[in-house]
Amino acid sequence: MSSSEIPTSQNYLLLKPHKASLLDIFYVLFSDDIKRKDVIEHSVKIKLSIIERRRIIFMSMLIQKMLQYHGKILSSVGTVSETSLNLLANTSNLEMFLKNIVRGKVVMPDKNSSSYVSVVGHLDKRVELDKNIIPGSKKYFASLSAMASKLAYENKKFIKVTVEEKWKMKLLLADNFWDEKHQANTTQAFILHDKNTDPDTIIVSFRGTEAFEARDWITDLDISWYKPQGIKGRVHSGFMKALGLKLDGTWPTNTDDAGHQHAYNTITQVLKAHLKTNIRTKFIVTGHSLGGALAVLFPAVLAIHKETEVLERLQAVYTFGQPRVGDMKFGNFMKEQFRDYGVKYYRFVYGNDIVPRVPFDDSALMFKHFGTCVYVDTLYEAKIVEEEPMKNYFDLGSFFTKRVDALWELVRGFVLPRMFGEEYKEGLLLKTVRMVGLFWPGVPDHGPQDYINATKLANY
Repeated sequence: MSSSEIPTSQNYLLLKPHKASLLDIFYVLFSDDIKRKDVIEHSVKIKLSIIERRRIIFMSMLIQKMLQYHGKILSSVGTVSETSLNLLANTSNLEMFLKNIVRGKVVMPDKNSSSYVSVVGHLDKRVELDKNIIPGSKKYFASLSAMASKLAYENKKFIKVTVEEKWKMKLLLADNFWDEKHQANTTQAFILHDKNTDPDTIIVSFRGTEAFEARDWITDLDISWYKPQGIKGRVHSGFMKALGLKLDGTWPTNTDDAGHQHAYNTITQVLKAHLKTNIRTKFIVTGHSLGGALAVLFPAVLAIHKETEVLERLQAVYTFGQPRVGDMKFGNFMKEQFRDYGVKYYRFVYGNDIVPRVPFDDSALMFKHFGTCVYVDTLYEAKIVEEEPMKNYFDLGSFFTKRVDALWELVRGFVLPRMFGEEYKEGLLLKTVRMVGLFWPGVPDHGPQDYINATKLANY
């Protein structure tokens, strides 16, 4: 690691599987001395207990390395799958479609068009807001946030058409932003202005983990952390870098020398401009999965920069299937900030979703959730809890119950449309994904569809 990569914090643990060989990674598992700058960088203040958890460090680095090796293959599978789904979706006559393939007359879908839909969009095809949940009602912002979190997976034109033509709101921004960790435009977010509420509301929605994007999964599975200046406690370094934090621990200007746009700076600039001209307007931040992590960290960075005037207009944070982002001290710091500024924080967790249960809540790694957890079970019954059941996912006692839940979720897909209407009908693709849950419970539970259903059907 060069000196420019070392955080300004004096308390950090940085894993570097991208620089390590497989032999180096296995060395971590069997050696008591894991402080090798080409593999792991950590501060002198790091506790010995971290070394004692080297098995967790080893697994994190090994999986990241495998994802790095197979990233192009995963991306290719995703491209083929998504393209095929869009081809089939745009074909009303299967026989004619097959004839066109033979004739070589198939028109490939444009992935930047307003009709091109992501894999997430094909799993749950709903784009209309629930007309039964009216602006100002108790469920309105949670339901709108869940839909906005799903919409964040789509391309800019699709987002614009949905927001402006279907939702009758104004799109203020939709863009990809520079991710310092991956040195690429991998962070995506959009901002809409909803004038249907009183006062009117701005929604900032961050995109979550893309199923076929290795870089997103690497960020989720990385357990690197550091202590940022201006914040109490430790924070997940990969999530902060996705917001624009530079490798040297500092924050860039809105546009750096290379012309890169960074999520935090750009979004803050747009918010300031609109909040200044709309003095009663409040705003909400939301996201699903990785997007949920960025949503809850965005106010933390506002606090670092002492953006009091912006924080005073923050009404709530809604996250869905959000992973852990920091330790207990960070959680206490954020609870204090939210209390001081009157911000409500709702962390929705559905069923056996594996993502809210990582990184592990471990006495050494010390990643912990904070705030209000709205736990929703497979019957879409909600309760407020301090921590979701099976907080680290792995529980031998739940081996069979998880699979019973997965079987019920598969059956439930045939029941819900009869009970609540056609909008709850699940397609073949989603039913197939549900079947994965019989073997690996918690994977299908992470999709936005159950979180959207939860905001509509559960009482919270």
